[in-house]
Amino acid sequence: MTNAKSISRREFLRSGAGLMAGAAAMSGGVPMLANAGIDHGYLGSPHFLPKAKRVIYLFQSGAPSTQDLFDYKPLLREQHKQELPDWVINGQRLTGMTADQNSFPICGSKWDFKQYGENGAWFSDLLPNIAGISDDLCIINSMATDAINHDPAITLMQTGFMLPGRPSFGAWVSYGLGSQNNSLPSFIVMTSRGTGRPNGQPLYSRLWGSGFLPSDYQGVQFRSGADSVLYLNNPSGIEGLTRRRMLDTIMKLNQKEYQRSGDHEILSRISQYEMSYRMQDSIPDATNLKDEPEHTFKLYGEDARTPGTYAANCLMARRLVERDVRFIQLYHTGWDQHGNMPGALPKQARDVDQATAGLITDLKQRGLLDDTLVVWGGEFGRTSYCQGELTEKNYGRDHHPRCFTMFMAGGGVKSGLIYGKTDDYGYNIVNADGQPIAGDKHHYVPGVVHIYDLQATIMHLLGIDHTGLTYKYQGRRFRLTDVHGHVVKELLV
Repeated sequence: MTNAKSISRREFLRSGAGLMAGAAAMSGGVPMLANAGIDHGYLGSPHFLPKAKRVIYLFQSGAPSTQDLFDYKPLLREQHKQELPDWVINGQRLTGMTADQNSFPICGSKWDFKQYGENGAWFSDLLPNIAGISDDLCIINSMATDAINHDPAITLMQTGFMLPGRPSFGAWVSYGLGSQNNSLPSFIVMTSRGTGRPNGQPLYSRLWGSGFLPSDYQGVQFRSGADSVLYLNNPSGIEGLTRRRMLDTIMKLNQKEYQRSGDHEILSRISQYEMSYRMQDSIPDATNLKDEPEHTFKLYGEDARTPGTYAANCLMARRLVERDVRFIQLYHTGWDQHGNMPGALPKQARDVDQATAGLITDLKQRGLLDDTLVVWGGEFGRTSYCQGELTEKNYGRDHHPRCFTMFMAGGGVKSGLIYGKTDDYGYNIVNADGQPIAGDKHHYVPGVVHIYDLQATIMHLLGIDHTGLTYKYQGRRFRLTDVHGHVVKELLV
C-alpha cells in the first residue's frame, strides 16, 4: 500500500475484512456483499452484560413545561401573580428574554393534577394516557443542564458538547456496538412537527450526524411520503441487475482508491452503497403500516394513520425495534412556549400523550420492553415565573436549566420510580431535607441527574462503560461524556 495514512490495528483489521468481502462479492460476478455479515462495532462486544439491546429516544424539542405536566406545585397556584422571591432565583443566570424584566410574576398551572400508580406520581390532566402507565415509568424530576438556550442545549443533550462538530449519541452507540441487522441501518432518525407551535425551533442534521467518526455511523433519516429514504429507489428505467453491476464497478474503483490512500471514508462509502442496496428490500417492509391491525391504531391514536406524525413515527419505532435496529431517535418540535401557553400546550401534549403511552404498552405486550430502553424528554425546563405580561389567555414561560423532568421505561431501569425533588416553587433541586442542591458535571451529586449522568447511565444500560468508548481525533481521545458523567445506579434494576 502506498501513500497510506496511519490507521489503528483495529481499523486495519476491520478494513481488511471489508476488502475481502468485496473481493468475494465480485468473484464469479456473485454479489455476495449485498448479504454481508453484521458489523459488531469498534468494541466487538459490550463491556459487560447489557440490560438494553436497543434505545428509542423520544426527544421533545423546545423544552416541555414541567410545572404544567409532571411536577405538581400547588404553591404556584396559591401565589399566582405574586413576585417570585429573590432568594429563589438567588442571582442565577437568566436568558436575555427575561433578564431585563422588571417583574417576575409567579405563574401557577392552569391544569389540574392527580396522583397515579402505586407510587402516587403526579400528572396533569394534559397527559391522561401517560399517567395511566405511570407504574411502568422511571420518572426523573431532577434533571439539570449547563445550557440555557435551545441550540447549545439540544447539541449538548445529543452530542455531549454545546458546540457543533461532535458525534451524536446514536452515532457513538452505532460505532461502539455496531448493528444487529445487516439490512437496516443501526441508527435511524424520524422527525415530526408539533401542533402547539408548528414553526418552532429548527432541527439540524448534525444532531444525528457522525461528527469526526466514520460517516457510516451517522443517523439515517426516515421521511414521510412516497420515499422513506431519499435516493434509495432505482431511477426510472434502471433495473435491479443494472444497479448491481453499477455498484460492483464503483466498488472496484473505490477499492483501488483505498489501496492507494488508506482513507477509511472510502470503506464507509462502500458500506453505505451496499447498505442502500439491501435497504431497497428491507425498507418497504419496515415502513408499510398498512399491515397493522385495527387495534394497533386504536392503541397509538388516529394520528398514527398519517405518515410523518409523532404517532406514526412511534408506531414505526416499534416496527424497527422488532427488526433489531439499535438506536431509534424521534424528534418532535413545538414545545417552545414563550407565549400562548394556554392555547398551545394542550395541543402539543395531545400530539404525544396517547402515542407515547401506546408505544410503551405495545412494547410491553410484545415482550420487547424488557430489553428496549425508551427515553422521553427535552433539552431543559421552563421557569415558574411568567415571561412577559401574565394574563389568563396569553402567557408563557422562559428557559430554565436548573431542573426539569424526563422519564424512561424498560431496558433495565426501575419501573414506578420517582427520582429527585424540586423546591415548592419548582425552581431548584433540593435534597431530602429541602436544601437546594445544584447539578455538577464534574462530580456526582446524589439526587441530581446531570445531562452527562444521563448519557453515562444509558450507555451503561447498553453494556458500555462510557469512559471506555473513545475515538482518537486531532491528537486527543474523545468520548460522548467528554471528561464527565456518572452512572446513576439508583435508577437501575
